[in-house]
Amino acid sequence: MGSAGRVVLVTGVSRDLGRRFARAVAADPSVERVVGVDAVPPRGDIGDVSFVRADIRNPVIAKVIVKEDVDTVVHMSLISTPGSAGGRNTMKELNVIGTMQLLAACQKAPGLRALVVKSSTTVYGASPRDPAMFTEDMEPRRAPRAGYAKDVIEIEGYVRGFARRRPDVRVTTLRAANVIGPEVTSPLTSYFRLPVIPTVIGHDPRLQFLHEHDLLEVLRHAIAAEVAGTFNVAGDGVLMLSQAVRRLQRPAVPLPSFAVGRVGTTLRSARVADFSPEQLGLLTYGRGVDTVRMRTELGFEPTYTTAEAFADFAAPLPPTGGYADRLLSRVAQSLPEAGAPAAAVADGPEPTYARGVDRG
Repeated sequence: MGSAGRVVLVTGVSRDLGRRFARAVAADPSVERVVGVDAVPPRGDIGDVSFVRADIRNPVIAKVIVKEDVDTVVHMSLISTPGSAGGRNTMKELNVIGTMQLLAACQKAPGLRALVVKSSTTVYGASPRDPAMFTEDMEPRRAPRAGYAKDVIEIEGYVRGFARRRPDVRVTTLRAANVIGPEVTSPLTSYFRLPVIPTVIGHDPRLQFLHEHDLLEVLRHAIAAEVAGTFNVAGDGVLMLSQAVRRLQRPAVPLPSFAVGRVGTTLRSARVADFSPEQLGLLTYGRGVDTVRMRTELGFEPTYTTAEAFADFAAPLPPTGGYADRLLSRVAQSLPEAGAPAAAVADGPEPTYARGVDRG
């Protein structure tokens, strides 16, 4: 099927990346119309996108797909942070039940030709037994029992089931590495925006990033390329956490794993950063994914390497003033011996601070 005259439905347009992607697709001359769907209206300008207020957990989404003559669905509304969803139960409902209802709606749409799902490399988990690089055919070495990672595994299972039931629909699943960039607010970017970076003693995890620009581009590419399958998507190369912290020119506070978890709980309750168990796992063991299939089968080449994506994210931003002192005080109070690591930090290099901390 040619790409001319496509009618594309994008879920999750109330969030920044979903809104920006819908706008970018609407500007594509090969696309006739873009329908943006979310339970709440987007805050920013959506350009030529037709917004439909609908909760994908509700079966009414099926009527939207048929009524609008949608032939391509791009599912972007997976939520990775309980804080932004109103709690873990709501997050699971939005992610898993929402995807199930969306797929049921797609099942009933005879005119549907393509489904593109934004997934995550979180599906592989993070453990000390991981391979150097995960290929798309590998399973996690330690299956996640809760949280976003478990949601992603369940969602991908439902997507595979849909692909079997509707072999006439091209299904493309994009497992994106951690998305990063100046405009991205996520658990990981909130962590890197902290004026002092807590790390796990004895671990220097490998990290991979996907620049926000490349995420939008690979989604557009997946619509046009008409290639089915599951693909890891990440910028070239890896960055060690120690390298990332040095490039931020921030002091690190090496702590035992349980203490980093405790700091994470403190930061989450203060609505400073949304630390999750899977993020603690990533910051302990790291993760690497193989992207050969992305290049050879999907035919996509990211513009930014992992290091370049991080450099663009880490470009200097104005200081936040007294916020850093308050944060240091919270960190010190959350540790077994209050004050010790904070004092150690005071002897380190002068930190630089950044705006844009995730307030949930």
